[in-house]
Amino acid sequence: MSRTMVVGDIHGCYEELISLLDKADFRAEDRVVAVGDLIVKGRRNREVLDLFSGDARFSSVLGNHDLAILNFWLGETSSLKDSQKTACAELEAEKEKYVTYLASLPFMIDLGTHAVVHAGVRPGVELSEQAPGDLIELRTLGSDRTSREGTPWYEVYDGEKIILFGHWPSPKPRLAKRAIGLDTGCVYGNCLSAYIIETREFFQVPAKEVYDHPRPDFLRDV
Repeated sequence: MSRTMVVGDIHGCYEELISLLDKADFRAEDRVVAVGDLIVKGRRNREVLDLFSGDARFSSVLGNHDLAILNFWLGETSSLKDSQKTACAELEAEKEKYVTYLASLPFMIDLGTHAVVHAGVRPGVELSEQAPGDLIELRTLGSDRTSREGTPWYEVYDGEKIILFGHWPSPKPRLAKRAIGLDTGCVYGNCLSAYIIETREFFQVPAKEVYDHPRPDFLRDV
């Protein structure tokens, strides 16, 4: 049986990704779908992009950090965070290849019973009509979709498909009635997580080091 492994925010943590694939006994007939933020903050952004762009078994939605770098390279924005500047410098030698790849990434991947997005979906809105800004940034349902204060979208969402998402790191996966959050803060020294759709299994590997410092609320989020 082929399996679909959905992986949380990788953020350039290539070694942990390979360890996770090994732990889950990733096979030739399996596929990997990432929740976005393939790059930035970790140290091996190039290897992550090369793997995903060079192997048809690997796919990803677009994350907010991926989009920030893409927009910068396309001249649509002139500012980057320090961690994004560092990633750009690492990737500069093959910039055109990576622009082409990042520009090809969708905001959502439909997996039938499940769908993968980077951040969230707006409850009560058809998946086909979701705003890109929500798919890539949504956390709570207040006036500021990026806020960590307020009602999390996944506590309200009750749609047909189970949504697999990242973007909002917590020490363990966020489990809701119809959603699973898989960003468990690998880049912050916690762990990289994956969920196998067909078997409903979780796999995790610890981070090899702390690559970036988390927000103070990271350890409070569960």
